[in-house]
Amino acid sequence: MGRIAGVTATETRERLLRAAAESFALRGYDGTRVADIAAAAGVSNGALYAHFGSKAELLVVALRAHGPQLLAKLFAAEPDRPITELLAVVGRGLPRRRPDAHGSLIVEALVAARRDEDVARPMRDYVGERADWLAGLVRAAQDAGELDGALSPDALSHFCLLLAMGSALVTSDLHTVDDEEWAALLTRVVAALAPADSVDSTAQRGAP
Repeated sequence: MGRIAGVTATETRERLLRAAAESFALRGYDGTRVADIAAAAGVSNGALYAHFGSKAELLVVALRAHGPQLLAKLFAAEPDRPITELLAVVGRGLPRRRPDAHGSLIVEALVAARRDEDVARPMRDYVGERADWLAGLVRAAQDAGELDGALSPDALSHFCLLLAMGSALVTSDLHTVDDEEWAALLTRVVAALAPADSVDSTAQRGAP
């Protein structure tokens, strides 16, 4: 049950997730019916429910599969690159973010979570997992001497989440900032997060 003829259950699930991500991004959570997703994936409503218990569950699982994952992809591609550099690369691109399906999906999930407790419950898990992953990167950067060990990993990961998710709302078609000015601000922010001894030594090298 729940399979398309000649297609495995895993492939059917992936088709449903792609269809859900596209439908939610295009029509919004409230404007998307389960029947719309099933039809786009080429299955019946019953087949959809064989894989997912509710529309809310489908939204969050689709977000996990197709939501923004730039930092995770950069980290996977360059695991030895300093974490502060990876954060800076992602941060520099935030003001240039344009509306896209991935960004629309996270916006729809966040908005729906404000109105619907069925969405809020799995979204708390999703956001919590992202925050924990970021906090883990912060701790690794602290252990490597890249970030001040006195900083709270949870607070810094929350700060990063606010920037990333906020950029999905304030996209470049709504407001822009000069790339060089934004990069200069990020440089100052990253410098402020460095260990105190490295800041002191940098200041001493720059002193006359």
